[in-house]
Amino acid sequence: MYEKYKNSYKVTEKELVSLSVYNVGFQRCDSLYQWGPGIRDHYLIHYIISGKGFYKIGKRTYELQAGDSFLVYPNTEVVYYAAETDPWEYAWVGFTGSDASMILKATDFSPEKPIIRETPHGSDIHRQILHIYDARGNEFEHAVEMTGRLYTMLAMFLHGASHTTEQNSANSYVQKGIEYISSNYSYAITVEDIADYVGVSRSHLFRSFESVLGQSPKEYLTDFRMKQACYLLEHSSLSITAIANSLGFDNSLYFSKTFHKQKQMSPKEYRTHSRTS
Repeated sequence: MYEKYKNSYKVTEKELVSLSVYNVGFQRCDSLYQWGPGIRDHYLIHYIISGKGFYKIGKRTYELQAGDSFLVYPNTEVVYYAAETDPWEYAWVGFTGSDASMILKATDFSPEKPIIRETPHGSDIHRQILHIYDARGNEFEHAVEMTGRLYTMLAMFLHGASHTTEQNSANSYVQKGIEYISSNYSYAITVEDIADYVGVSRSHLFRSFESVLGQSPKEYLTDFRMKQACYLLEHSSLSITAIANSLGFDNSLYFSKTFHKQKQMSPKEYRTHSRTS
């Protein structure tokens, strides 16, 4: 007779905007143990260590077993439950952030098929989820370490992906573009600067971003800066001008107009609201 268990950890402060661990854990389930129907507000990957179970999304039900993986998309109603005999044991990690969608589009997961059977590098993925769990904690250093290990785990899904060469190229260009943006957003960079770093034309970069993320490089750069602005407004005492300068805006008025367009309130109003809510 097997012994059931559950070990889980939920992060209370998700401070990194590009990618943050939401929760992580591992569990051996009771017969017919079920979660749902319900939705999550984050991405959630389960890797099945042993046993069997079922994942239901919409009108589709997938029967899964050891070595398979399944992905729960945000705001999508799902049900998953252990088989009556040989109930599953799985490890999971939940995560959010602006990089999450882009990375997952480069894997074999999709909304049409949110499962991967006989997951390539499965034992390594399982081991990496346990490493994320081992790094748990609510200090900033823990968040950084957990996120680093999450990137490593997600890279394993990319290594096993079967996308076409063309799509892989687009993903690679977008990944390099995001790498440049995340390192240089505090400077007055342009889309041309990003394209030069990636090594493609501006129009090719535009097409890659649109195909992978559904938005232009300029829109991504603005979104990235606005997420950073929200964090600084909430967690620092920097002036609006200092925040604008820190985000690559040489004009605080233009920064305020851009922020208002995205958030329907001024930076000052956002700061006041975030500290009173």
